[in-house]
Amino acid sequence: MSDTTPENDLHPPAERFSQARNAQSMALLEDYTELIDDLTAELGEARVTDIAARMGVAHPTATKAVARLKREGLATSRPYRGVFLTTTGAAMADRSRKRHRMVFDVLLALGVPPDAAEMDAEGIEHYVSQATLVAFAAFLGRQTQT
Repeated sequence: MSDTTPENDLHPPAERFSQARNAQSMALLEDYTELIDDLTAELGEARVTDIAARMGVAHPTATKAVARLKREGLATSRPYRGVFLTTTGAAMADRSRKRHRMVFDVLLALGVPPDAAEMDAEGIEHYVSQATLVAFAAFLGRQTQT
C-alpha cells in the first residue's frame, strides 16, 4: 500500500515519526515537572528521593532526570535542599496538567470509565496536538486554555 493518500501527504512518515519521538522525549520532562510541582505544593520542596519513589524509579534514574531538567532550564536545586521548578518549568507543568484535564474530560464525556480515562489521559496528554485540543474544547463547549 502506498503512502501517497492526501492525508499522508500533509505529514510524511518521517515527519510523523520525528514528532512522535519529540513528544516522547518531552513527555518525560512534563511528567517530572508536574510531579515536582505537586511535591513542592505538598511538602515545600521536591527531594530526589521523593521524586524517585513517586515515579517508581531508582534514585540514579531520578537524579539523571533532574539533571536534564536543570540543563533544559526547567528546574534548579540547592545543596541539602530539594529541586525547584523555574518559571519555565512551572509553566510546562501547568500546560501539561491542563492538557491532561482536557483529555480526561473528553474521555469521560465519551463514556470511558474514570479509572481508564485517568490512565489513558496520562499517555494521550503528551501526544495530543493543539488542533486536537481546540476540537476537544469545542466538543466540551469550553475555551481552549493551553
